[in-house]
Amino acid sequence: MWAFPVAAVVGYVLGSVPSGLIMGRLSRGIDIRDYGSGKTGFTNALRTLGWKAALPVFLADLAKGALPVVMARLMADEPYVQTVAGLAAVVGHDWPLFAGFRGGRGVAAAFGALLGMAPWVALALMPIGLGIALVSRYMSLMSISGGALTAAVLAALAVAGVEPWAYAVYGLLAGGLVVVLHRENIRRLLAGTEPRVGRGGQSRVEEVGRAS
Repeated sequence: MWAFPVAAVVGYVLGSVPSGLIMGRLSRGIDIRDYGSGKTGFTNALRTLGWKAALPVFLADLAKGALPVVMARLMADEPYVQTVAGLAAVVGHDWPLFAGFRGGRGVAAAFGALLGMAPWVALALMPIGLGIALVSRYMSLMSISGGALTAAVLAALAVAGVEPWAYAVYGLLAGGLVVVLHRENIRRLLAGTEPRVGRGGQSRVEEVGRAS
């Protein structure tokens, strides 16, 4: 039982490393949360900082999700320990200890955890997500669809006995959290006001000023 709290703590602490915030400080001397969506993840880094700075953010967030799961696998041969580690990493990214509990939406971290649990599932889903993003040019649509699809696929694989039910639980909780945290994006997608890839990186202070 000791592996569960250890996995939770390790996952949350690693997930709390604010990659986007750090890159924003290093590359432009800004708090990325003052721009675009106000989040610290890859999409807002892309909008605000550009590709060269956003790519390291993506890779770091991916590692934040994968590393706790791999460590959990080494600690205990119990899939639910991996689930706890992965979920804790996603929660840490969304509400980071080291950044005033203001983080991102956990998409890359959640995908990284999936890579650590079931790499072949993650790799199979990757081209689908990329296709959605390339065709629609909406990163949020890719994230929302990816969260829902991951939950459905892992549940189906668990029913078929291919993957453990612990992974299905992870998919339902992590995928559900991704969708819930994109609720504003869903409203904008329905209204036709959601910014496409690379757009929408303006200062939030300026946007508030114009709105008022």
